[in-house]
Amino acid sequence: MTFQGMTLTPFSDFSEARVCTSYTLPIAFNGSLRVPEGLESNKGNIYMASTSPPEVLKAYYEQFQKDFSLFLKCRSEELVAGGRMVLTVLGRRSDDPSSKECCYIWELLAIALNDMVIEGLIEEEKLNSFNIPNYTPSPAEVKSEVLKEGSFCIDLLEVTEVNWNAYHNEFNLSDAFKDGGYNVAKCVRAVAEPLLASHFGEAIMDEVFRRYREIIADRMAKEKTEFVNVIISLIKG
Repeated sequence: MTFQGMTLTPFSDFSEARVCTSYTLPIAFNGSLRVPEGLESNKGNIYMASTSPPEVLKAYYEQFQKDFSLFLKCRSEELVAGGRMVLTVLGRRSDDPSSKECCYIWELLAIALNDMVIEGLIEEEKLNSFNIPNYTPSPAEVKSEVLKEGSFCIDLLEVTEVNWNAYHNEFNLSDAFKDGGYNVAKCVRAVAEPLLASHFGEAIMDEVFRRYREIIADRMAKEKTEFVNVIISLIKG
């Protein structure tokens, strides 16, 4: 198992590694979580959403538990006792795994795809069989898995927020960078396009992300949009 978007940087060789750092870009997947089984009822959605049945949320969480536990086990084998690892992952504050703070970015992409289904540009069956392999854990869920796996002690656990548009406080930007919808859609495209293209085909990607950009820009103009990062510092026991 590999964790997409996470760059582990051991200082020293693996046999004597004492520090590893890891960071996932806010719109990168929290690891190569496998698409859980049993998502057939998640019709019209491409991720966990407010309309997802309880069994879908349960399947995603159980897959996260398996994959994150294995990730911790593998990383512990690369560190000596007392070695440290810092992880920053896209997560949520809420106890609700389908809350807006963690699922909204994918719900907006689902809107673009559903509109294309209505217009006959995408087959409904294709949409209903596509799900994003991602999970946005709460601090409590991250803590629970670390304690359960047992290889690490928790040194620090905190939550921060990052605006969807990384350039929102910058000055003297070109018109392209001032376009929050463009910035966010571009970043999500870099992460999600390989999955979307392999499922729906390359031909419609430009149209998907053109629509997605417009939807994002509209929502960002009307409401506060932020990613939630869960940061955890671990020490190998």
